[in-house]
Amino acid sequence: MANRWRYPDLGFGIGLRTVHFPHILANHPPVDWFEILSENFMDTGGRPLYVLDQVAERYPVVLHGVSMSVGSTDPINFDFLRKLKLLAQRTKAHWVSDHLCWTGVSGINVHDLLPMPYTDESLQHTIDRVKIISEFLERPLVLENPSTYVEFSASNWTEWDFITTLAEQADCGLLLDVNNIYVSSFNHGFDPHDYIDRIPADRVVQIHLAGHTNKGTHILDTHSDHVIEAVWELYRRVYQTMGGIATLLEWDESIPSFEVVHSEALKARQYRESPGKSNEEAHAA
Repeated sequence: MANRWRYPDLGFGIGLRTVHFPHILANHPPVDWFEILSENFMDTGGRPLYVLDQVAERYPVVLHGVSMSVGSTDPINFDFLRKLKLLAQRTKAHWVSDHLCWTGVSGINVHDLLPMPYTDESLQHTIDRVKIISEFLERPLVLENPSTYVEFSASNWTEWDFITTLAEQADCGLLLDVNNIYVSSFNHGFDPHDYIDRIPADRVVQIHLAGHTNKGTHILDTHSDHVIEAVWELYRRVYQTMGGIATLLEWDESIPSFEVVHSEALKARQYRESPGKSNEEAHAA
């Protein structure tokens, strides 16, 4: 199913990380696309921008941020948005994404993705802000569902209904992080299949997959390991429900070699080509 903006299915990509710069520049590996962490390139120059320009010249890229603070009560940071808009133009980014969260208050950034209360008031507040941001960027903002570890007693929406209503009323896109759905479902005790089934397919323009750390009583979204089978099975359900969507493998801690990360990303192809088989059966086919 195509998304409403006809954004392309870019295939299977990975995040651009500094540890892999030498390998990418020397070998020009056959990666479908790269996701760029916006903040890493907005206030820098020299080698990082040189590498970024080389990558953007050869590969499709998208921008992904962690500090837009869409749900904050602080004023919208238009200086940040100007830099982001220029970076999107420089890289010819297919789309620009960030998280449905807030990251601080009174101008202080705590460098964490803090959970939203899912209330009528916060919904309207966020809709209004997303509309302003999208208009300034001159493109629909794409928002990701973050992992969460606490819930607000005041919430009167499920996360998936909140996100769906936000996307429809603010006319924004969605970055569906399948690992985050699994992590939050474990932490809060909801059915991840219900979540996937309620998300409007025509709003989803990108998928995230990642590994996590299971602490027994809770799961942390660490991006530090291989994707577990349960998350791959949820990805299969997304594909069966929504069709092919640009898929990105995140690996941000204990980052292994480029080949290992790329190989992990390419596992997603098996769940498209053999959607009715387990991972082991797909390997044997």
